[in-house]
Amino acid sequence: MKLGIINSAFAQAGVDTKTGLEHIVRMGFDTVDIFPEPMDIKEDEVDLIIKICKQNNLPIASVVVVAFGLVDFNEPVRKFHQKRVKKAVDLARKFGANNVLLVLGEYIWQKEVIAPEDQWNWGVQQVKEIGEYAAQVGIEIALELEPFRLSLLNSVPKMAQFIDDCQGSNIKANIDISHLVLADSSPEELSLLKGKAAHVHISDCDGMVHGDLPPGRGIVKFVPYLQAIKELDFDGSISLELEYSPDPDKIVEWVQEAYDSTDKLMKQVDLRN
Repeated sequence: MKLGIINSAFAQAGVDTKTGLEHIVRMGFDTVDIFPEPMDIKEDEVDLIIKICKQNNLPIASVVVVAFGLVDFNEPVRKFHQKRVKKAVDLARKFGANNVLLVLGEYIWQKEVIAPEDQWNWGVQQVKEIGEYAAQVGIEIALELEPFRLSLLNSVPKMAQFIDDCQGSNIKANIDISHLVLADSSPEELSLLKGKAAHVHISDCDGMVHGDLPPGRGIVKFVPYLQAIKELDFDGSISLELEYSPDPDKIVEWVQEAYDSTDKLMKQVDLRN
């Protein structure tokens, strides 16, 4: 597998796109994930990203989009967000990316007003239609498991069920290791995602709160999860997710630390190629 990073690590620290990508190249990452706003990214920005990545032989593995509105109870909102995610698919095609990393929303009103089954079915329908659109251009949809109590996809069994319900061969899972820990999901559960995984996120946490820390700064025992991912036998990227650095002025050091520790972990289980 490849070692990648989401470029928002630099963007959220105030680093411009060009400089951030240049740091990513210099550090030796194999791939990069791009986290744009698909509805208003400028063509100049798209062209810049393509140019820098092509010049530096840095493949774009994924385009990230958060679309909570796909499970909104208002149909026009769902339709808008389907259109928005399809824009992300279009970007992925332009970038030559493998997948669109899609974050779904949460159940509203504590599941007490709108039937949870309705929100689940709205999500399935929207993702199914997005998947069909993406399949036409060879793009996979990688769904994010979120560890929060009311998230639609907050466990490995629910992820596997949702993928089955969507009935699309290009609709798969993103495996976020720290999210699995926060959701009390064991490495053994990942066997449910055999043939259903497309992408991986890696970061550390304190075991209680979502952290996005460099591996080694929290409590996550990565090796068993990485070994389980290896046994799934799929080719993809393990991308560092380092959102909201506590010290933006030292973002380069923060990312370099994460690169070094993740590279070491991947080599430990013979997972980086």
